[in-house]
Amino acid sequence: MIDFIKMHGLGNDFVLLDGRKTHMHLTPTQIRLIADRHLGVGCDQIMIMHPARTSADIYLQMLNADGSEAGACGNGTRCVASVLLSELGKDTVFIETISGVLSAWRHQDMISVNMGAARFLPEDIPFLNSELEQEDLIYVPFQQITPETATLVSMGNPHTVFFVSDVEAVELEKIGPMIEHHSYFPERTNVEFVQLISPTNSPTKFQVNACVKLRMRVWERGAGVTRACGSGACAAAVAAIRRGLIERRAEIILDGGSLWIDVKTDDAETLGVQHSGKNNVIMTGLVSHSFSGQITHAFLQSSEV
Repeated sequence: MIDFIKMHGLGNDFVLLDGRKTHMHLTPTQIRLIADRHLGVGCDQIMIMHPARTSADIYLQMLNADGSEAGACGNGTRCVASVLLSELGKDTVFIETISGVLSAWRHQDMISVNMGAARFLPEDIPFLNSELEQEDLIYVPFQQITPETATLVSMGNPHTVFFVSDVEAVELEKIGPMIEHHSYFPERTNVEFVQLISPTNSPTKFQVNACVKLRMRVWERGAGVTRACGSGACAAAVAAIRRGLIERRAEIILDGGSLWIDVKTDDAETLGVQHSGKNNVIMTGLVSHSFSGQITHAFLQSSEV
């Protein structure tokens, strides 16, 4: 039997597995079976906690529902952090990932995580287009798919952010996979459509100062349409800063609820290529425990039939 915890951040749901004491390796077929919403537990991603490779508290492996490995997952990291904070009794935990070490802590009844630096260069995404000479990928055209241009951001995983007048009118199920698998992206990409709701809003229990509201819908690489995406919300805020729509803080309203993003830089200037990697993106929001259970070895072996 393999114990698991089912959690979610604003409906972006995860299966948490603990591989710290027993070596755990899942095949892509087993990952897809666990993530299947009809045959398995059902989730957007699987989070496996491994022994830390550095001085962090754990090493976190993040797996997409299609069996591929994710480079970053903000909501999944916050869910794991919630478990670790309670288990270890610490004020702050450090989670090592394939993209670097992230710190996380409690903020009232929510969980905050420092997602590290946003990056913008073509090799950061990665992005391939010999016809585009620009290094600052703020207005990238996809003329055969949509009239809107995109801002490209890496949060340890690739994001392609479009700003539109009405996100509800976007045919996300159609356009999302076309952008995800576009030849520009050798490692595919997450796709976000974002709408500016208001320049300011009244303070919340998290945000002392008023912040901008952005509405976002997301197509996640390897998962499809999800109710929320933490790294996508971070990318949306960073992209909005780069386009001059916001200054530093934003409330990102997703299908599953709100995340609050605070982008900290070395100075007050708008993020440019020269600031790539010289910033920290902090995300805060609720997490929830759905249920716990056990996965049988017979169930996993059934995937081999």
